Amino acid sequence: MEAYGQWLSVHGYGGLFVLLAAGVIGLPVPDEALLMLAGYLAARGTLELAPVLLVASLGSTCGITINYMVGRGLGGWLMGKNAARRQWLNAVRLERVRCWFDRVGRWGLTIAYFVPGVRHLMALVAGMAKLRWPVFTLFAYSGALVWTATFVGLGYGVGERWQQVLAGLERHRLMIAAVAAVALAASLTARWTNRRKAVGP
Repeated sequence: MEAYGQWLSVHGYGGLFVLLAAGVIGLPVPDEALLMLAGYLAARGTLELAPVLLVASLGSTCGITINYMVGRGLGGWLMGKNAARRQWLNAVRLERVRCWFDRVGRWGLTIAYFVPGVRHLMALVAGMAKLRWPVFTLFAYSGALVWTATFVGLGYGVGERWQQVLAGLERHRLMIAAVAAVALAASLTARWTNRRKAVGP
């Protein structure tokens, strides 16, 4: 991470924006480590906390928006004249994915930020399914805010121990993601049950 620290020292907030946007798009950038490093640099006084939070959020939303737009364009291309050779993707399946996003999948845009690799794919799939722009921005952008604030805040709070804390989070990442998924499923089930009760038999 020394190279990233030097990059931020030289390029400052602009460098943070570029690296985060590239990482969210899918380039090999250690996003969470970068966010915690930025938080630590803010705690040390090298950077300011408020601009770090703002720039980190903007970089993340920029990257996820690019993925969404690529997905929309890619979906149209795949459904074009060559779609006959791509039986795994057709209008019916895309419509099912779109309906899934409208029902519960949109929450995946928020949770997926905490699962490397998945956050890139969720935005692409949302674009291919032509998830409505207001829905995408609401859930994807709010996810970006929570994700960046979480890791910048951790780096700011733990200070010089940020690398040890990050290593611990990496070891338990799958468990954390599973707990979040179960909590989301329980919440959605409760909402569905309450709606059924309100409608009546």
